[in-house]
Amino acid sequence: MDYTKLGNSDLNVSRICMGCMGFGDAQNGQHSWTLDETHSREIIRLGLELGINFFDTAIGYQSGTSEQYVGRALRDFARRDRVVVATKFLPRTNEEIQAGISGQEHIRRMLDKSLQNLGMDYVDLYICHMWDHQTPLFDIMEGLNNAVKAGKARYIGISNCFAWQLAKANALAEREGFAKFISVQGHYNLIFREEEREMAPYCREENIAMTPYSALAGGRLCRHPGETSKRLQEDSYARLKYGASQDQDAPILARVAELADRKGVSMTEVSLAWLLTKVTAPVVGATKPHHIEGAAKAVELELTKEECAYLEEPYTPHPLVGVMAQNTAQAAKDAHVWSTGSQTI
Repeated sequence: MDYTKLGNSDLNVSRICMGCMGFGDAQNGQHSWTLDETHSREIIRLGLELGINFFDTAIGYQSGTSEQYVGRALRDFARRDRVVVATKFLPRTNEEIQAGISGQEHIRRMLDKSLQNLGMDYVDLYICHMWDHQTPLFDIMEGLNNAVKAGKARYIGISNCFAWQLAKANALAEREGFAKFISVQGHYNLIFREEEREMAPYCREENIAMTPYSALAGGRLCRHPGETSKRLQEDSYARLKYGASQDQDAPILARVAELADRKGVSMTEVSLAWLLTKVTAPVVGATKPHHIEGAAKAVELELTKEECAYLEEPYTPHPLVGVMAQNTAQAAKDAHVWSTGSQTI
């Protein structure tokens, strides 16, 4: 396993981050394919044995049971100072807004609950799960800065945002002397490369770590045409993200399969080896031992510039989907409100 610094921080992370959305009580979540605690612990322990020290979870994964599984496993299998733990919080709910709970109070409550779930005194990286259009940005950034000052979070990151939003947040933080976002977790893989337009250049310029999710496109980048799995069949969100682009993605998947066969490695290794040339540490979900084994092997695989270009060549632009499509729609709505002067300041 190779290691690197996470952006402008002193966190030394493995080049593969274990995504823990697949862990947790399925009865307390929306995913029927999640692992129970016994099998989650097996995957986490194997990841540690392979050198992975970077783990990403969220309070929203299976109603916090993912955090609970991860926390207990890491307490049993690793020293706290040898692992880097990231978790995420969602925006305020409408009920919280109506009850007058501020963004700062929301962040404090969410972080305290996550720390309780994890059984930890602090997290290394606390991440905004998505852009909050209903809460003043100052309120969010001050709330996160308070978490850092209190020693409950060492650094902060953000997920599911645009480059202009990240730049705006960090400019505010710099002006106010607040902690800045050191990482961004966006949707990025070989068949969805829209992050290359603005986010990737901005992150290179500012040394902000990219730790993308959906690194294997919900399993599509690790299976030959015709192969399927329970998750491919049951993951409705992944179908939303990739179902409409199957035809334009097929040539890329064929090239991944061809290159993997030629090099005598798995499609997982080829897909992640390509992504590792672009980002700090992809977040790779694992629900079976060979998932995390393949991810670890990818760190050892070096692709030539010609091989990378061969994989990239068939790509065509994709529309934004899921959370980022919602972000676009809400940002446009916000812009209209401001342009018509109907915003209350």
